[in-house]
Amino acid sequence: MKRNILACISIVGFLLLMSSCANHPDVPSSSKEAKCLPAIFPDYCDVTVPSNIAPLNFMLPADQFEACVARLSTPDGQQQTYGNGVKVQIPESEWSTMLNASKGKSIKVEVWGKATGRRQDVGNEKEGEWLSFNPFEIHVAEHPIDEYLSYRLIEPSYVAWTYMEIAQRHLTTFEESQIFNNEITMNDNSIGQCINCHSYQNYKTDNMLFHVRLSNAGTVIVNDGKVSRVNLKRDYTISGGVYPAWHPTAKLIAFSTNKTRQAFHTANPNKIEVYDLASDMILYDVETDSVSVVSEDPDLLEVYPTWSPDGKYLYYCKSVPLPEELQGQDIRTTYPKTQYNLYRRTFDVATHDFGEEELVYDAASSDKSVTLPRLSPDGRYLLFALGQYGCFHSRHHDADIVCIPMDQYDGTALTGETATTVDLSLLNSDGYSDSYPSWSSNGHWIMCASRRDDDNYSRVYFAYFNNGKVEKAFLLPQEDPELHITLLKSYNRPEFMVEPVKISVEEFSRVFL
Repeated sequence: MKRNILACISIVGFLLLMSSCANHPDVPSSSKEAKCLPAIFPDYCDVTVPSNIAPLNFMLPADQFEACVARLSTPDGQQQTYGNGVKVQIPESEWSTMLNASKGKSIKVEVWGKATGRRQDVGNEKEGEWLSFNPFEIHVAEHPIDEYLSYRLIEPSYVAWTYMEIAQRHLTTFEESQIFNNEITMNDNSIGQCINCHSYQNYKTDNMLFHVRLSNAGTVIVNDGKVSRVNLKRDYTISGGVYPAWHPTAKLIAFSTNKTRQAFHTANPNKIEVYDLASDMILYDVETDSVSVVSEDPDLLEVYPTWSPDGKYLYYCKSVPLPEELQGQDIRTTYPKTQYNLYRRTFDVATHDFGEEELVYDAASSDKSVTLPRLSPDGRYLLFALGQYGCFHSRHHDADIVCIPMDQYDGTALTGETATTVDLSLLNSDGYSDSYPSWSSNGHWIMCASRRDDDNYSRVYFAYFNNGKVEKAFLLPQEDPELHITLLKSYNRPEFMVEPVKISVEEFSRVFL
C-alpha cells in the first residue's frame, strides 16, 4: 500500500512538473525573423492597461501556428515565459507581480510562433519552423480601473427571449457571476421575458435597478439594499420607465418613456433598425413612488437621460423636426432622416424643478445624430455616440464615440464644425459600431461596446484617458482568449461598478412571488 501511495505521489509530481514546463516553455534556440508584430488575438500590442487588470491572455491563429512562446520582461529584471499550444495564459499571481513592478512603465513582450507552413504574409517558412516577431510593450498606467463591470449577455435572436442574464465581472480576476437571469421567474414561455437596463447610483450597488419586461413585468429597484418591484407606468405617461439615470446624490431616477419598435433590413448592412414611435422624459422619486413629467413634446422624441456629476443638470437627446415633406409619414420610411441633438436642463434638487431647455450640441446641423451622453466624473468632458441617424447606434456601422471638453460650451450650442474634440482614433474602430460609452469612477478609463471583431457581437473595450489624451483600446481580458470567439453572445450596456452586487439571484426573484 505504501509503495502504491509513493507511486501515485510520483505520478502527480511528474504531471505537475510537465504542466509547469508547458506553461513556462523554453525560448526557441533558433528562429526566423518575421519582421512584423505578431497577429495575436486579442490585439494587446502596445496597449495601456490599468495596474489592477486581469492577465492579458492571448493566442496566435490556430490555422497558421501550432505553438506559441511569449517572454514577458519587467523593468526590474523579472522575466518569465508562457505558452500552451497557441495560447499564452498567465497565472493571476505572476501577472499581478509584473503589473506592480511595471506601474508607470512597461512590460516588454516577445513572441515566437511555430508555423504550420500555411502563413501567407511572412512567406517561405517551413512547417515546424519557429518565427520570431517584433517585440511590443504593454504599458501599465498608474491609475487603476474600477474593479467590477456588469453587462447583459444576450444572443442575437432579436425577436424572441429565451435564456438571458445580467452578469458581473471582477476585472482584477476572471471571476464572473450572475446578477439575475430570466429563467428563474419567467412564468409564460409563450411571450418570454426580457431583462435589461441595469443602472447604479454613483457606481455603487446599494441603490440600483434593472427592468423586467413581458412576463412578470416591472422595474426591480434596490433602495439602500432593500429590493422591490414597481410599476412606473402612470395614466399620464406613454410607458413605464425605459432608459434610466440615477441622480448622483438624491433618491431620484430620470427615465425616458418609450414606444420602441425594431425593423429588419434585407439589404442594408446595418441589419436592424431600432426606433421610437414616441418618447418623453420623466422623473421617479424612489422614496415616494411618484412620477413627474420632465418634458413631453408631442411631436419630437426625447431619450437617454444622464446627470452631470454634481446633479445640477439633466442631459438628454431630443429629435429635430423632420423636413415638412416627410412629416406624418410612416417612420419605417423616414428613419434615415430622424436625428437627435443633445440638450440639458438645470435641476433644483430641493424643489425637483427643472429649468428651460438649452441646446448643448447640434449634431443635426452636420447631418449627424447624437445618443448616449455621459459626463466625466469631474464634469470636464462629455462622451456620446455619434452616427448618421437614429438613436440606436449599437447597430450602425458608422457610429463612433466622440469626446468634447466642456470648457468650450458657453451657452452657445456646439456643432461638429465649432467643437474641438479629443482624438479618439485609438478607441474607435474603422467601419464598425462603437456605442455605449462610459467613464470609470476616477475618470481615467473610457469603456465602450464595439462590434469591431466580427460585426455581429458587441464586446467590451477599454481605453486609457489622461489629461485629454486617449491610448489604444484593449479588449476585456478572458482566462481563455478563445472565449471571445466561441461565446456567441453580445455584451450589452456595460456599466462600471466599484463594488459587486451583493443581492443574490434568488433574493431578487422573491419580488416576483
